[in-house]
Amino acid sequence: MKEEFIQLIKSVNREGIDNLLNFIEKTDFYSAPASTRFHGDYEGGLLEHSMKVYEILKEKLKHSTIPIEASEDTVKIVALLHDICKANYYKVEYRNAKNENGEWVKVPYYTVDDSIPYGHGEKSVMMLSEYIKLTSEEKYCIRWHMGFTEPKEMYNTLGVALKKYPLLLLLHEADLEATYFYDI
Repeated sequence: MKEEFIQLIKSVNREGIDNLLNFIEKTDFYSAPASTRFHGDYEGGLLEHSMKVYEILKEKLKHSTIPIEASEDTVKIVALLHDICKANYYKVEYRNAKNENGEWVKVPYYTVDDSIPYGHGEKSVMMLSEYIKLTSEEKYCIRWHMGFTEPKEMYNTLGVALKKYPLLLLLHEADLEATYFYDI
Protein backbone atom coordinates (compact mmCIF):
# COMPACT_ATOMS: atom_id res chain seq x y z
CA MET A 1 0.00 0.00 0.00
CA LYS A 2 2.91 2.35 0.76
CA GLU A 3 4.30 1.92 -2.76
CA GLU A 4 0.91 2.61 -4.32
CA PHE A 5 0.56 5.76 -2.19
CA ILE A 6 4.03 6.94 -3.22
CA GLN A 7 3.31 6.34 -6.91
CA LEU A 8 0.03 8.25 -6.68
CA ILE A 9 1.70 11.22 -4.98
CA LYS A 10 4.66 11.13 -7.42
CA SER A 11 2.18 11.37 -10.30
CA VAL A 12 0.94 14.75 -9.00
CA ASN A 13 2.31 17.46 -11.26
CA ARG A 14 3.20 20.01 -8.62
CA GLU A 15 6.50 21.72 -7.86
CA GLY A 16 7.83 20.49 -4.52
CA ILE A 17 6.10 17.11 -4.59
CA ASP A 18 9.44 15.27 -4.18
CA ASN A 19 10.25 17.42 -1.14
CA LEU A 20 6.83 16.58 0.29
CA LEU A 21 7.45 12.87 -0.21
CA ASN A 22 10.87 13.21 1.45
CA PHE A 23 9.18 14.88 4.42
CA ILE A 24 6.53 12.16 4.64
CA GLU A 25 9.24 9.48 4.57
CA LYS A 26 10.86 11.06 7.65
CA THR A 27 7.60 10.90 9.61
CA ASP A 28 5.55 7.98 10.88
CA PHE A 29 2.82 8.60 8.26
CA TYR A 30 3.04 5.05 6.87
CA SER A 31 2.96 3.36 10.28
CA ALA A 32 0.78 5.78 12.29
CA PRO A 33 -2.77 4.93 13.33
CA ALA A 34 -5.65 6.94 11.88
CA SER A 35 -6.95 7.67 15.40
CA THR A 36 -6.53 6.56 18.99
CA ARG A 37 -9.83 4.67 19.20
CA PHE A 38 -12.41 5.78 16.62
CA HIS A 39 -11.14 4.19 13.40
CA GLY A 40 -7.94 2.74 12.02
CA ASP A 41 -6.49 2.62 15.54
CA TYR A 42 -3.69 0.26 14.57
CA GLU A 43 -0.26 0.47 12.98
CA GLY A 44 -0.63 1.60 9.36
CA GLY A 45 -4.20 2.81 9.89
CA LEU A 46 -3.48 6.33 8.64
CA LEU A 47 -2.10 5.10 5.32
CA GLU A 48 -4.97 2.66 4.90
CA HIS A 49 -7.53 5.36 5.77
CA SER A 50 -5.99 7.80 3.29
CA MET A 51 -6.02 5.23 0.49
CA LYS A 52 -9.65 4.27 1.23
CA VAL A 53 -10.76 7.92 1.20
CA TYR A 54 -9.09 8.31 -2.22
CA GLU A 55 -10.81 5.18 -3.56
CA ILE A 56 -14.23 6.30 -2.28
CA LEU A 57 -13.81 9.90 -3.49
CA LYS A 58 -13.00 8.73 -7.02
CA GLU A 59 -16.20 6.65 -7.05
CA LYS A 60 -18.27 9.53 -5.67
CA LEU A 61 -17.01 11.81 -8.42
CA LYS A 62 -17.99 9.26 -11.09
CA HIS A 63 -21.53 9.03 -9.72
CA SER A 64 -22.12 12.58 -8.50
CA THR A 65 -25.59 13.96 -9.20
CA ILE A 66 -24.02 17.28 -10.18
CA PRO A 67 -20.96 17.74 -12.38
CA ILE A 68 -17.90 18.49 -10.28
CA GLU A 69 -14.80 19.54 -12.15
CA ALA A 70 -11.75 18.46 -10.18
CA SER A 71 -8.36 17.64 -11.61
CA GLU A 72 -6.85 14.25 -10.84
CA ASP A 73 -4.05 16.06 -9.00
CA THR A 74 -6.57 17.83 -6.76
CA VAL A 75 -8.41 14.59 -6.02
CA LYS A 76 -5.15 12.89 -5.03
CA ILE A 77 -4.01 15.79 -2.86
CA VAL A 78 -7.25 16.27 -0.93
CA ALA A 79 -7.97 12.58 -0.43
CA LEU A 80 -4.51 11.18 0.21
CA LEU A 81 -3.18 14.10 2.25
CA HIS A 82 -6.21 15.48 4.13
CA ASP A 83 -4.95 13.94 7.38
CA ILE A 84 -1.22 14.59 7.01
CA CYS A 85 -1.54 16.48 10.30
CA LYS A 86 -1.66 13.08 11.99
CA ALA A 87 1.95 12.32 11.04
CA ASN A 88 4.08 12.40 14.20
CA TYR A 89 0.88 13.05 16.17
CA TYR A 90 0.39 9.80 18.09
CA LYS A 91 2.63 7.96 20.50
CA VAL A 92 2.43 4.59 22.19
CA GLU A 93 1.99 4.37 25.94
CA TYR A 94 1.22 1.41 28.17
CA ARG A 95 -1.52 0.63 30.68
CA ASN A 96 -2.42 -2.34 32.80
CA ALA A 97 -5.11 -4.71 31.56
CA LYS A 98 -6.08 -8.26 32.30
CA ASN A 99 -5.14 -10.87 29.73
CA GLU A 100 -7.24 -13.92 28.82
CA ASN A 101 -5.97 -15.69 31.96
CA GLY A 102 -7.09 -12.84 34.23
CA GLU A 103 -3.52 -11.73 34.88
CA TRP A 104 -2.52 -8.07 34.84
CA VAL A 105 -0.18 -7.21 31.96
CA LYS A 106 1.03 -3.99 30.34
CA VAL A 107 -0.64 -3.38 26.97
CA PRO A 108 0.16 -0.68 24.43
CA TYR A 109 -2.31 1.99 23.38
CA TYR A 110 -2.12 5.19 21.32
CA THR A 111 -2.24 8.65 22.84
CA VAL A 112 -2.03 12.12 21.27
CA ASP A 113 1.26 13.99 21.38
CA ASP A 114 0.46 17.20 19.50
CA SER A 115 3.66 19.22 19.25
CA ILE A 116 2.04 21.57 16.69
CA PRO A 117 -1.38 22.50 18.16
CA TYR A 118 -2.84 24.24 15.14
CA GLY A 119 -6.19 22.53 14.67
CA HIS A 120 -6.89 19.62 12.35
CA GLY A 121 -7.66 20.71 8.80
CA GLU A 122 -5.75 23.95 9.28
CA LYS A 123 -2.68 22.04 10.33
CA SER A 124 -2.80 19.79 7.26
CA VAL A 125 -3.09 22.84 5.00
CA MET A 126 -0.17 24.50 6.80
CA MET A 127 2.02 21.40 6.57
CA LEU A 128 1.32 20.81 2.88
CA SER A 129 1.84 24.50 2.04
CA GLU A 130 5.42 24.22 3.27
CA TYR A 131 6.16 21.90 0.32
CA ILE A 132 3.61 22.46 -2.46
CA LYS A 133 1.36 25.28 -3.60
CA LEU A 134 -2.25 24.35 -2.96
CA THR A 135 -5.15 25.66 -5.00
CA SER A 136 -7.94 27.47 -3.16
CA GLU A 137 -10.20 24.47 -3.67
CA GLU A 138 -7.60 22.14 -2.13
CA LYS A 139 -7.13 24.44 0.85
CA TYR A 140 -10.87 24.65 1.51
CA CYS A 141 -11.43 20.92 1.04
CA ILE A 142 -8.63 19.94 3.40
CA ARG A 143 -9.44 22.65 5.96
CA TRP A 144 -13.13 21.75 6.16
CA HIS A 145 -13.01 17.97 5.47
CA MET A 146 -14.35 17.26 8.97
CA GLY A 147 -17.65 18.82 7.84
CA PHE A 148 -20.39 18.95 10.42
CA THR A 149 -18.20 17.44 13.12
CA GLU A 150 -16.87 21.00 13.41
CA PRO A 151 -18.33 23.06 16.28
CA LYS A 152 -21.87 24.24 15.47
CA GLU A 153 -20.67 27.85 15.64
CA MET A 154 -18.76 27.13 12.41
CA TYR A 155 -21.73 25.75 10.44
CA ASN A 156 -22.47 29.00 8.59
CA THR A 157 -18.86 29.30 7.42
CA LEU A 158 -18.79 25.62 6.52
CA GLY A 159 -21.99 26.05 4.51
CA VAL A 160 -20.42 28.85 2.47
CA ALA A 161 -17.35 26.67 1.82
CA LEU A 162 -19.56 23.74 0.72
CA LYS A 163 -21.42 25.92 -1.78
CA LYS A 164 -18.18 27.37 -3.09
CA TYR A 165 -16.44 23.98 -3.49
CA PRO A 166 -18.84 21.00 -3.85
CA LEU A 167 -15.82 18.65 -3.93
CA LEU A 168 -15.58 19.39 -0.20
CA LEU A 169 -18.87 17.61 0.50
CA LEU A 170 -17.76 14.53 -1.40
CA LEU A 171 -14.43 14.50 0.46
CA HIS A 172 -16.23 14.79 3.79
CA GLU A 173 -18.57 11.94 2.83
CA ALA A 174 -15.64 9.79 1.65
CA ASP A 175 -13.87 10.43 4.95
CA LEU A 176 -16.99 9.46 6.92
CA GLU A 177 -17.57 6.35 4.83
CA ALA A 178 -13.98 5.17 5.26
CA THR A 179 -14.33 5.79 8.99
CA TYR A 180 -17.78 4.36 9.70
CA PHE A 181 -18.41 1.82 6.92
CA TYR A 182 -14.90 0.37 6.77
CA ASP A 183 -13.61 1.26 10.26
CA ILE A 184 -10.44 2.56 8.63
